Amino acid sequence: MPSNKNFSDVDIDRIIEMAWEDRTPFDAIRFQFGLAEADVKALMKRELKFSSYKLWRKRVENCKTKHLAKRVSGIDRFKCKLQRIISNNKISKR
Repeated sequence: MPSNKNFSDVDIDRIIEMAWEDRTPFDAIRFQFGLAEADVKALMKRELKFSSYKLWRKRVENCKTKHLAKRVSGIDRFKCKLQRIISNNKISKR
């Protein structure tokens, strides 16, 4: 993970939450927090128990919605309807 990124505990929790969400692509995490996919993987490995990290990696590898290039054309958003309420996200819905 980039050394210049100092995230609060709340930010780390939100990144982990977004990483676990099937419909949230890595590009959304990059847009919101400036972390590339490899950085998210490193954060998850550091913050989760190893067994949880392995489960997450297996899930991500099989999840077509985590990578925009693999997504079905009908999915054109990266936020759930409740995300703004949950995280006070200021990104406007389109």
